[in-house]
Amino acid sequence: MSSLVLYSRRGCCLCEGLEARLRNLDLAALDLELQVIDIDAVAVSPVLKARYDLEVPVLALADQELPRVSPRLDGEGLFNWLQRRLSNPDGPP
Repeated sequence: MSSLVLYSRRGCCLCEGLEARLRNLDLAALDLELQVIDIDAVAVSPVLKARYDLEVPVLALADQELPRVSPRLDGEGLFNWLQRRLSNPDGPP
């Protein structure tokens, strides 16, 4: 199973919204498990903090950043978007 990483932070409404929408999906059907990384956590490297500080929420799969997800995309639309990313990671959003 691959990790779908969500770089996030507490108090970020876009981050919290995306996390909630992802948790409502059947990610196991895509062979994915969600891993949320709070970039403000003490254990996070300064490199990650600097990289994502002003960019959260950011999704990554196999260490490759995915295009930004529209906050309006949820449910089946978000599932289909993820499915397209898995089948064609370098393709258009």
